[in-house]
Amino acid sequence: MTVDTDNHLIWLISECFRNTLRHLIRIEPVLDHVTFLSREQKERIMTKARNDGNPDAVNIFIDIIVNGPRPPGWSREFMDALSSAGCTYAAQIVDTEKLPTPSLQAENDYCVQLITILSPSLLKMKTTEVCDVCYQSELITEDDRENILAATANHGSKAGARILLDRIVMKPPGWFSTFLDVLRQTDHPHLVEELTGAKNGLDTDASTEKGSSSGESGGEQEERKEEEKDKQQEEEEQREKAQKEEEEKKEEAQRRGQALILENSVDTSDVDLYTAEGDPLEGHFTETEHPGCAVCGEEGAAATAVAVVDPLTLRPEQLTVAQPALEGHNIIVSMPTGSGKTRIAVYVAKQHLDQRRQQGVPAKVMVIVNKVVLVEQHFRKEFGKFLRHEYRLEQTSGFTPNKQAFANTVAEHDVIICTAQILLNALLDPEDGISLSDITLLVIDECHHTKKGDVYQQIMDLYLSDKLDNIKKRKAGQDEKPLPQILGLTASVGVGKASKQNKAQEHILRICASLDASALMTAPLGENSRNEQLLMAKRRTQDPFGDVLCSLMTRIQEHAQLSPTVAMGTQRYEQWVVEEEKRAACKDDQRRRVCAEHLRQYNEAVIQSNSIRMCDAHRLLLSFYRQEDRKKQDIMLQTDTDKFLFKLFNDNVRKLEELSKKPEYENNVLSMLRTTILKMFSEQDEVRGIIFTETRLSAKALHSWIQENGKFDDVNVRSSYLIGAGDQSAVKPMTASEQRDILRKFNSGEINLLIATSVAEEGLDIERCNVVIRYCLVTSEIAMIQARGRGRAEGSSYIVIGAEGSGVVERERLNKQREDLMKKAIEAIQQMSKETYNRQVMSYQMEGRLEKKVRKKRSEERGRRRVEPSAVKFRCRGCKVVVCGGEDIEVIEDAHHVNLSAGFRAKFNENTNSSRSGMNAHCEAEKYISCQGCGQFWGPVMNHRQLPCPCLNIRGFVVLHGDTEGTFESWNDLNVDFPDFDFYSHASQFVFEDEEDT
Repeated sequence: MTVDTDNHLIWLISECFRNTLRHLIRIEPVLDHVTFLSREQKERIMTKARNDGNPDAVNIFIDIIVNGPRPPGWSREFMDALSSAGCTYAAQIVDTEKLPTPSLQAENDYCVQLITILSPSLLKMKTTEVCDVCYQSELITEDDRENILAATANHGSKAGARILLDRIVMKPPGWFSTFLDVLRQTDHPHLVEELTGAKNGLDTDASTEKGSSSGESGGEQEERKEEEKDKQQEEEEQREKAQKEEEEKKEEAQRRGQALILENSVDTSDVDLYTAEGDPLEGHFTETEHPGCAVCGEEGAAATAVAVVDPLTLRPEQLTVAQPALEGHNIIVSMPTGSGKTRIAVYVAKQHLDQRRQQGVPAKVMVIVNKVVLVEQHFRKEFGKFLRHEYRLEQTSGFTPNKQAFANTVAEHDVIICTAQILLNALLDPEDGISLSDITLLVIDECHHTKKGDVYQQIMDLYLSDKLDNIKKRKAGQDEKPLPQILGLTASVGVGKASKQNKAQEHILRICASLDASALMTAPLGENSRNEQLLMAKRRTQDPFGDVLCSLMTRIQEHAQLSPTVAMGTQRYEQWVVEEEKRAACKDDQRRRVCAEHLRQYNEAVIQSNSIRMCDAHRLLLSFYRQEDRKKQDIMLQTDTDKFLFKLFNDNVRKLEELSKKPEYENNVLSMLRTTILKMFSEQDEVRGIIFTETRLSAKALHSWIQENGKFDDVNVRSSYLIGAGDQSAVKPMTASEQRDILRKFNSGEINLLIATSVAEEGLDIERCNVVIRYCLVTSEIAMIQARGRGRAEGSSYIVIGAEGSGVVERERLNKQREDLMKKAIEAIQQMSKETYNRQVMSYQMEGRLEKKVRKKRSEERGRRRVEPSAVKFRCRGCKVVVCGGEDIEVIEDAHHVNLSAGFRAKFNENTNSSRSGMNAHCEAEKYISCQGCGQFWGPVMNHRQLPCPCLNIRGFVVLHGDTEGTFESWNDLNVDFPDFDFYSHASQFVFEDEEDT
């Protein structure tokens, strides 16, 4: 198979059909035919099968294949192994050329359900006889036959029958008719009758033979044959008619999403066909694993038409909270994490869609989120689970494969789940965009982010502008613009920086005004018997490793003539040194700028040493200086500052390494974390824990620490880390797909300890967590409430661990005070009269509109002062070289700033990204460019329509405009309009140069 075919197979087994394959692959016989896995991997899979069942073992099998490495020919061997092990249906499913049609799959699922419901009767079969004929008919393999006969001999006929039924339903469509023939051959007419509904389970030939032996005359026999023939034809017509009616019923059920309820009221508790957990339909009667793909998307939904749809209900307190929204009012739902906010939103959305359908008016539900990973979570979980059988759902984010115009997506679907930025872009697009009038219900997840500058706020600014215009139109007797109903969801609205109740009320009322909420709905919840602990470790009495780091930082500060006013090893020091680097870059003071960069790394190492291990801090510095050394290899000149910094580190690196290996100097807070984890996992039968930490570096370092410590293996700790998808860090981000995979493993129990940054505090569906640890973390009351809410199980533990004097205790107490303040403020708002509340909200809305007008006027003035591209120049941030003028820069798709001029090309080195292993967080492309003079990173090389284009990262430059110099974090901050990329011109030049070379 080709690489593309292999990749397609990986996609099919991991993303598209994973859940189905979990129940169609029999892992033990498959492993017997697989050679591309190591013995250790096979043992790991079989241990999982013995401990947790076949489906979980198949999950591990798929993960090992996906994660690789995979030798050449693995895909063919995989397919052959499935066929050889008797998993022929599984082999067909992952072979798109042999994949059964959706209608055939639906019919097969119906047959599986029928076997399940009638299993108590089927278990009474003559197992040995049926087994032999099934083997002759190739319904089961030789291994299956041996297992069935062994179970029959050792545990009785029913035990063997269970295995037999389990094996035959794994066969490709068509097995049902073969099984009926087997039952007829083994003299089970009553079972055939139950399975088919026909009154005559015996073959017609058998009846004829019986009549022949009764002494009838030849004429009578001929007459009887004619009667039998007529009767058979009549029964055939009746069967066809009944089958047609049944098909119509199934089609109706598919349209309406109703369950096909069989009237046979039979107990199926003692049979288990597809799963080891007692749900015989799991894997076939669930949502499709990859709704957007051709082979298992909307067409594939037919295969799940007979699924039993769970009733969508709310608890009484949830229904009380939802009531104003059900009446069509805008509200904010503020309830703790895990209390069912999303279920409320789905319920409101369904009622909204149902009512408008009954009224014969259009309905459009838009669900917006602030994280890409939440798009698919909402699509596949709550909204998909309850709405997809009846309404058209679609998900859209920057990572979804569906790239059609968003306006088309909105027009063709009833429920759209997307990131807020995509909706904002569409609302601002004058040509291919949409209007708020196209939406009838707007659900805003994590709505406490609706504040100045946020994307949510920009969307609601458009809404409020239309609302206030509608008030004017109403007074003038003009038609008003239809606006959507708003439903905001949050675990905590927070209090901002308020320390008094009146200011807290103002903060909350401003959020209500931004969301045009007529009410802020909360629910009284029962007290959770959560165990809360605040553990503070004493600081080290001796810290020779940290002392060396601080002494090196002092020498660097002296060399650069820098005088900080904040302590080393703190976030405030990092903020100070970042500002110093920016100032030095603008002044072209390379000595200070480079020293500031190195000080930032040393400061991070001190933080790592104080919260994780000394060896992690040592590795961090070692990695940084190796990268710097590689960067300097491509340049001819090293400055005196470079030589000083490298010599300083090289002179002390051995000493740092020796000190990092001395356990007596390790920090006490890490020891406290180790004790806490070991205690939790040794005292409780099943632990699912999350450790929240501040940075991506610390998350990865804690994971490495756990992996390298054998004591954690002894108590069965299985850890991984979860970090964000943004690229504003020195650590390579996680993709949305990687995040989903980690969460799936955590929810399934394959991972039982998650080390996470703030990405896991908000919104993500993390189930069954009973231990939450906040480790050396100082954040807001909103983050505290959300993190604490992750411990959903009764009797869960919430533990805060920090070092004395670190500010963790003080911040935790402040957060609890703010939480109490928020509760009092919400209570006071809810007790306001309707008139007072509405007056306050309208006042803040009018205030916001005036602010928007002021911002717009300033923006227009700024636009009039926009600088021509030719008026700016770009200087390398790492040296004095002026790289190019603004007139050389063009923009691709309003996002990527590129420079293809010959003059610019002569000033950079093009590097392969593999040699930049530790710096990939800055650049995902295969190649990147850097300054020939100093090695400063300038940006990636992107391929635009097969044309290589050097793409400029503005953080690699200082921008010169007249006598002013400045650094920028984003191209949007630069008040210059660059021209669009002229592809034809550059492509023609590229082709012409290529022809000249040949």
